[in-house]
Amino acid sequence: MKWDVAGMGNALMDALAVVDDTTLIAELGLQRGVMQLVDHQRWMDIYNVVRKQRDPEFHSGGSCANTIAAIGWLGGRAIYHGQVGDDQMGHLYARLLSNACGGHALRFTKEAATGKCLALISAVDAERTMCTDLGAAVSLPDFQGFRDELASTTIGHFEGYALFGEHFRRAVVGAMEHVAAAGGKVSIDASDPSVIRAVPDTFLEILEKYASVCFLNEEEATRLTGRDDPRAALRDVTGMGSLEIVVVKLGARGSLVGAGREIFDIPVRPVHAVDTTGAGDAYAGGFLYGLTRGWHPARCGNLASGIAGLTCSQIGAVVQDRIRLAALVAEM
Repeated sequence: MKWDVAGMGNALMDALAVVDDTTLIAELGLQRGVMQLVDHQRWMDIYNVVRKQRDPEFHSGGSCANTIAAIGWLGGRAIYHGQVGDDQMGHLYARLLSNACGGHALRFTKEAATGKCLALISAVDAERTMCTDLGAAVSLPDFQGFRDELASTTIGHFEGYALFGEHFRRAVVGAMEHVAAAGGKVSIDASDPSVIRAVPDTFLEILEKYASVCFLNEEEATRLTGRDDPRAALRDVTGMGSLEIVVVKLGARGSLVGAGREIFDIPVRPVHAVDTTGAGDAYAGGFLYGLTRGWHPARCGNLASGIAGLTCSQIGAVVQDRIRLAALVAEM
């Protein structure tokens, strides 16, 4: 295959700000630790309040884009498809993403502004609260500009966030069918509990028909299965469709990797957490990189945990330090 991983998702400019969120989150009317969708005006109102406390840093983002960038920085052959506005922020996004992963197949549109995500990072415990204006990201009409890449990839990776918009949802499901028909594997990251709450039938259909790999966090696994015990939830999901590997991330308690009838406990790597933004995306990147190298699932999980830890120790969702990444891979 030409590509190790080809990804498709919401292309969003990340604006990251470390703030004292003791009262700020409540004052802004946001729910701490959760991603909330807002329109452009609401996003700008929140942004203007936040920048009085701290000027945000800008990074190319979006869950799947972060995962693809992590794979690229590890040395994998990765490419990304999404839509941005034909505006200043969209062209900045393209440059930043090129620097991060080396390749993209972005679509530019004049019909909508570039999507953006404001991540408020707690100065107390590094928890992030996000408000997102999807903008141009969610109106990608199809995957026609990405057909060749999807047909020539070992794994096609998709984010749950892309299932929010009806047009993009249809495009994503069509892209999954295209990957599978060409002999590739389909991977999906649930992204957020709100995804499963909003489109439960679509998410279950993906697991039953297309997905070989699925990434969930503990809350997402519970919402999907109704089980509070993450091991029981993992077993339930692993039995769906043609799933080969299911990961349930447990935060500071590590993660569980289910492969067939086996469950592997993956420890967390202790770090001083500065920013948890994108840690789950980085985890998926490390895991998929290992899979494309033919690694055992537990080894993939250990690399994924290590990269997630490195991500938490910095501001920004992508570790752009090849020396540290190479050293981590060498430990595996």
